[in-house]
Amino acid sequence: MKTLLSISLLLIAFVSASQTIYDFKVTDIDGNEFNLASLKGKKVMIVNTASKCGLTPQYEELEKLYKTYKDSNFVIIGFPSNDFMSQEPGSNTEIKEFCSKNYGVSFPMMSKIEVKGKDKHPLYQFLTEKSKNGYSDNAVKWNFQKYLINEEGKLVKVISPSTKPMDEEIISWLRNH
Repeated sequence: MKTLLSISLLLIAFVSASQTIYDFKVTDIDGNEFNLASLKGKKVMIVNTASKCGLTPQYEELEKLYKTYKDSNFVIIGFPSNDFMSQEPGSNTEIKEFCSKNYGVSFPMMSKIEVKGKDKHPLYQFLTEKSKNGYSDNAVKWNFQKYLINEEGKLVKVISPSTKPMDEEIISWLRNH
């Protein structure tokens, strides 16, 4: 009986850890459904963003990174969040206008979500819980934390908010096939 229970627990852990970002649908900044399964075969950077943060200028490098590698099966997805010191107070419309006007953001931006706490979005539950992502337990430390997802939809690296988007660690990951 104990062996059967152990096998069952291992199977549950395996099934949970076999989840990918492709299992999620989110809402884009315009209110349309965005199926992450549409990104199969691409490297993806997921980043939580904010318009009134000391790290907000990272939008400029995020856009540069996106423009440089978007034709090499890479996409950045921004998720505005007001979870850190209310640094993203605007509506989706205001956020979209801010990103476009100030940084020329052309990578996909999603609707504002919660990335921590009791109302954490299911995608961020996946990104931050090893039992779901099979990689690591981690907490979103601040705005502009970066999650690197491989071509199979699996989390492979968590990058600190203070690490700039054009950092060699990220560029190396993108160039490594």
